[in-house]
Amino acid sequence: MASYLLVRTGGRGGFGVPVKSLGKIIRSVQAFGRGLSGQSPNGEAGQTTPHLGVALGGGFARGIAHVGVLKVLEAENIPISFIAGTSVGALIGAAYCSGVSVEELEQIATRVRFKHFARWTLSRYGFASNQRMIGFLNSTLKVKTFEELHIPLAVTATDFSTGDGVVFNSGPLVDPVRASCAYPGMFLPVKIRGRLLVDGMLAHAVPTVPLREMGADRVLAIHLKGKWTNGEAGPRHLFDVIGQCFAIAQEMNCGVWKQAADLVIEPNVNGYKYDAFDNAIELMRAGEAATRAALSEIKKWLQQEPSTKLKTVKSPLVQPAAMPAD
Repeated sequence: MASYLLVRTGGRGGFGVPVKSLGKIIRSVQAFGRGLSGQSPNGEAGQTTPHLGVALGGGFARGIAHVGVLKVLEAENIPISFIAGTSVGALIGAAYCSGVSVEELEQIATRVRFKHFARWTLSRYGFASNQRMIGFLNSTLKVKTFEELHIPLAVTATDFSTGDGVVFNSGPLVDPVRASCAYPGMFLPVKIRGRLLVDGMLAHAVPTVPLREMGADRVLAIHLKGKWTNGEAGPRHLFDVIGQCFAIAQEMNCGVWKQAADLVIEPNVNGYKYDAFDNAIELMRAGEAATRAALSEIKKWLQQEPSTKLKTVKSPLVQPAAMPAD
């Protein structure tokens, strides 16, 4: 039977001792390596680069913006020590941590459509099955388990019965990612070790707390802030209702995850529907633009203590012209 580490994260979403121990081990190994070379990861003798954790929030197709974020961080040689992902953030985070390059992620993002990882099928628990995601993940991920990842990763889900957050960081990758992406009302819940799990956004809209417990000194949160754009016309269908409810819940609970973040980046993805896969290029550009706007702040607090005042950097990009059709 597959072996997972399932950590219940009730209350403020704290991790358990096993994950803290893992973080300490990782930090010790990294510090030992730096001690041998006498250099930081940036090659500067006598300096210790803080461990950067990147939290990738949920947002369905809008999450393609995460690819643009990772592209800029990589191009600027900003080292990432840990990644935590919720929903689409878990999917993209797992791919990147497994060794899928930014260039490959860009190609996948422009090709992928809803049909590649889901199939419409009415059931008692949802309108779509995400069984196809198993094949999609198996063909995309370059490793099979958390232990094989190049960058330590945490994947969040929500226990349907208790409402507690559940964090995975060991064992097989595919099912935890599927559970993290199990959007309530749309996808069927995923059962792992007897626990029925749904989308991680319900418990960890932006998974910053897990990064702190893994050992991150600096936490960069990528928040795909939703905004109702249909005015007084109201929702067009059930998924508009579900999506707006998610957005409201995310905003109501932002205090918890923001407390664990040093910097929040908000790509301009307003106006894009949950399934705006046709707008992958615009979404990635939004992620790039927002991250470039935050670069000076990121580089500054990688070299010194972060400001006690949380900062939010919004994308300077005006809503792209190529808007999804109604």
